[in-house]
Amino acid sequence: MEKRTEMKANEMQYDIDFVVTWVDGADEAWNRQRKEYKQDCKEDNHEERYRDWGLLKYWFRGVEEYAPWVRKIHFITWGHLPKWLDIQNPKLHIVRHEDYIPEEFLPTFNSNVLELFLHRIEGLSEHFVYFNDDMFLIDRVKPQAFFEGAKPCDMLAFQPVVANPKNPVMSHLFLNNSLVLSRHFNKRECVRRNPGGYFKIGYPFLYFFYNILELAFPLYTGFYTVHGPSPFVRGTFEELWNKEGELLKKTSHNRFRNEDDVTPYLFREWQKLSGNFRPKNILKDFKYFEIASDNKKLAEVIRKQKCRIICINDTWTGGEFQEAKEEIQGAFEQILPRKSAFEII
Repeated sequence: MEKRTEMKANEMQYDIDFVVTWVDGADEAWNRQRKEYKQDCKEDNHEERYRDWGLLKYWFRGVEEYAPWVRKIHFITWGHLPKWLDIQNPKLHIVRHEDYIPEEFLPTFNSNVLELFLHRIEGLSEHFVYFNDDMFLIDRVKPQAFFEGAKPCDMLAFQPVVANPKNPVMSHLFLNNSLVLSRHFNKRECVRRNPGGYFKIGYPFLYFFYNILELAFPLYTGFYTVHGPSPFVRGTFEELWNKEGELLKKTSHNRFRNEDDVTPYLFREWQKLSGNFRPKNILKDFKYFEIASDNKKLAEVIRKQKCRIICINDTWTGGEFQEAKEEIQGAFEQILPRKSAFEII
């Protein structure tokens, strides 16, 4: 009984906010601006980064239904807003790029830049969870899914950076993050100092194996980060900006995703290597999908709520976009049919 009381008290000691970024790829004014800066651009600027699958309302419905304990939602936008969004909702904070990103880095079409400055959002709580707009709650989650004892819940695992010719930019980004971390942390010393962070009972066996294998190499070869909602402490951003500000400014000048960038995973790995996290198998209630020509398995996971959190990554360049869109929307409609308080009735 004492343990339950203590847990409840811990839950009430700090607020947790959600932050989500969104772009309307069909906005004509935004597209004109993007094309203006896109000329002669060799950076990563694929159309799949910007197209809208019409799922955002289910993101809000999922938060309301499955995480009612969230204090505030900070909704980051270039300036466009969904017509159905009730901007008067007291739990909603509309954040435009110019509200938190310094003018010298705007306009930007680089998701990495949008994420490097999250700590500058006005009124953001010290503890927050960052979502891409393709990450959804599909069943009830507790605050302990993201934070325990005021520390982010995460999994610390090594994974070599893979030279992927189909997506070379991401290979560069992962390596860039690892190079920064290697300047501040000694691999073997970190393992000696926090063995439980690497060999936590409950981690997937594969990552036990990776971590044991990686001990043979004295230098970092890369990190495994779950491509899902990221729990952050705002102070992590402030610390890294203090120590690596020039590097972060360099990324911030890239208007489109560039092979020289670092990513917000840098902040997440920094938390873990610093020991500022709670080891946990966060894959237990999470599934990752890439949209494809056949999305039956994805739709079934949503309809039957086979996990609590999913990511639906849009890397698909095939046809039948509308058909796939309707199939996924239909699955969400089955579990979240009612309008949320974030929708204009």
